Amino acid sequence: MKIQPESVVSLTYDLYVKQEDGSEAFVESATQEQPLTFLFGVGQMLPKFEENLSTLSTGDNYEFRLAADEAYGSYDEEAVANLPIEMFKGTEMPVIGSVLPLQDNNGNHFQGQVVSIAEDAVIVDLNHPMAGQELHFKGTILNVRPATPEELSHGHAHGPDGHHHH
Repeated sequence: MKIQPESVVSLTYDLYVKQEDGSEAFVESATQEQPLTFLFGVGQMLPKFEENLSTLSTGDNYEFRLAADEAYGSYDEEAVANLPIEMFKGTEMPVIGSVLPLQDNNGNHFQGQVVSIAEDAVIVDLNHPMAGQELHFKGTILNVRPATPEELSHGHAHGPDGHHHH
């Protein structure tokens, strides 16, 4: 079956990012045993990722690159926050390089990576870990099937190759 909106797609991928010296580094993968399964065309995935898959069918291999601005955006030097050290009183001090779950005043959840710790503040980088990176995907479409009415109403895939409710 060909990929189309409101179909459930299972695929494998290997993701690489370009290093400063021009070589590529392996980041993560989805395997046949643990594929990535998603409801196509509902905004779960990066739009350009879906666009690159939109002509494929079950069994097809694919390979494409996404420029940073088609993926997680360019790196924003100003997306850094100083969290007052008082926030961490009574809890363990974060270490440099650790990722903190944060919430803004509107209740939006996001993550920040600790870049340094000063006397009175913890400095976190709020950029997506892959901001500024060109992403290189390679993989195979394992399965394409129509989404069920329940999946469409919930906005994600269910079942053995999908999202589970606990």
